[in-house]
Amino acid sequence: MTPEQLLQKLRREPPAPAYLFVGPEPYQRKLCRQALLDKVLRPDEIADGFARHDLDETPLGAVLDDARSLSLFAPNRLIWVASAEAVLPRGRAAASDEDDGSAAAALKHYLRQASPQTVIVFEVSRFGFEGEEKAKLERVQKFYAAIPDQVEFRPYTPESARRFAQDLARQLGLQIGLSDLGLVVEVLGGDAARIATELEKLLLYAGTNRKITADDIRELVPNAQVTTIFALVGALGRGDRKKSFDSLDVLLREGEYLPLALTFLATQFRLAKVAHEAGLRSAQQIQTYFTRQGIRIWRDRAEQIQQTVSAFSKERLDGAIEKVFWADKALRDARPDDRLVMEELLLSLTA
Repeated sequence: MTPEQLLQKLRREPPAPAYLFVGPEPYQRKLCRQALLDKVLRPDEIADGFARHDLDETPLGAVLDDARSLSLFAPNRLIWVASAEAVLPRGRAAASDEDDGSAAAALKHYLRQASPQTVIVFEVSRFGFEGEEKAKLERVQKFYAAIPDQVEFRPYTPESARRFAQDLARQLGLQIGLSDLGLVVEVLGGDAARIATELEKLLLYAGTNRKITADDIRELVPNAQVTTIFALVGALGRGDRKKSFDSLDVLLREGEYLPLALTFLATQFRLAKVAHEAGLRSAQQIQTYFTRQGIRIWRDRAEQIQQTVSAFSKERLDGAIEKVFWADKALRDARPDDRLVMEELLLSLTA
């Protein structure tokens, strides 16, 4: 089930004896954990009724023995079991049912006669849903198949991260434009937990009486200097030497590491070249194309790539990528000043 389905279910029904939480997304897991705490324990019961185990340190049998133990001081109990994937033997890509049978059988036996008013949550956050980790996660889910309530915490997609940010900004009463909100989502990589933290930080900084600006975001949100790099790309596309040097000056004042800025510049040019070669013209086409290739592209990033495609011909992009290569090589040499290398690059790109 999804986290939303679990939250809805907890509003209508008593909690199940056990849950399996799988997936790396931390924000929704935190919401579900709090919902279970509120459902199972009163505030005065948390000290005695909440227990935490880690299967890296404690065997599953000891956790189940703890769940069977009744306490006069804690009639209701919530037992949180971290690193639940550690119950499986390590170093073996696959194991027979017989290898894991005794531990799985012990869990199945407990669930047939689960302790009343006790809820166990097994948490698996080490593995994701794609690539090599998918097979490992499926094996963990197979082991815990006796638990019917399995909740998957999948990473936010670019679209869902943006919707989440819009909903949260509305709840907080934060005055922020869609483009600026998209910038926050972009620089934080769609990480819901970080988005929530940074929006709350912006709210404390600006309050609800004025609108958040791009300068506020650059000042407070980590990695927001990328907006200046986008401005630099736009100025280079227009051949605007003055704006290019102004953007470089801003990066230097903000303490940006110039080799990192150059890497981002190179990435922007390469993505634009791919879009050129694929005949992509609109931001929607760019976003769809790169998403199918397994590259997560936010709408705002797709629009920035589209602007670069419009500003640079294929020949200009080829030349720009070559010049960026030589600038990167020069930055790695024993140069007296990285700024000099970057200024030479801007001069050549705006010639």
